[in-house]
Amino acid sequence: MRELAGRLAALDPEAGAAVRVIAYFDRLVDGHAGLEALVRGAATLAGCAARLEAPGRRIRVSADGRRSDLDTPVDPAWPGVDGLWLERPGPPSAVDAMVLERADAAIRLVLERDRVPEPVEVVLDGTASPQAREKAARRLGLGATARAIAYADGTAGVMITPPAGARAGIGPAVPVLDLPSSLAAARTAVRFTAEGTPDDPGPRVVRADELGGLVVLAEAVRPGSEPVPDVRALERAAASAPWMLATLDAVATSSSLRAAAAALTVHHSTLQDRLAHAETLLGWSVHDPSGRLRLQVALALRRLHRQSTTA
Repeated sequence: MRELAGRLAALDPEAGAAVRVIAYFDRLVDGHAGLEALVRGAATLAGCAARLEAPGRRIRVSADGRRSDLDTPVDPAWPGVDGLWLERPGPPSAVDAMVLERADAAIRLVLERDRVPEPVEVVLDGTASPQAREKAARRLGLGATARAIAYADGTAGVMITPPAGARAGIGPAVPVLDLPSSLAAARTAVRFTAEGTPDDPGPRVVRADELGGLVVLAEAVRPGSEPVPDVRALERAAASAPWMLATLDAVATSSSLRAAAAALTVHHSTLQDRLAHAETLLGWSVHDPSGRLRLQVALALRRLHRQSTTA
């Protein structure tokens, strides 16, 4: 590598310097260097102070390789990436950019290497050994069975108490070693949740063991899959009036039209007028059981499509 860098330097100084930067950080990674050594390498190669500001890690090394205190705030004019900064203003040179790129990659490797998984992560990880999951379950104080919970933001956990206000899917109760399977079911359930707003009416929390045959719908709807005609009809109806989706959701989930009117706090005649308009746009009646079932399926498919496009 040194010989290659020398030849490149004779032809193109910047290319030769870039190769030296790559070789420098490769040696540090191979030698299992720590964060301070990596920040020191960035400072030495760039010829200016470098600093790392990551959660729980704050390191500054001056251009001469000595560690010094972080006595000044980060200047937005400094070139940087992911919390690693070179302390000089202006756009980075080609060498600076290479230093930042290679140092950042090496730092991320160290942070991942040093990261100790939380017990919740371990107990939900199907690739972890049974012994590791049993130990994690004991640390969490779990009983013989537990439920996984998947949140709409992509995070997950073990359900200790029902979620308060959060949008989430709850997996079935399983032996603690089977929590990865409960998490898979919870992630399916969260796809059937909604914001609970007029634009996205529906439940904010869904239990996987109450879905029954609806799970088949989740298998059918994937990113890029085309909505069926009933979902397109539902979207057209929704665009016609701000009350449309909430009204249809109330009709689909209530025991009767009078119960739906009460849930919506509208007069029964008002609901009838709304439904007459909705049925014209949908193309089917929602007054009979088969029509309401069709509406329930269309609403569920709509939620699945919305989740697939925002995932």
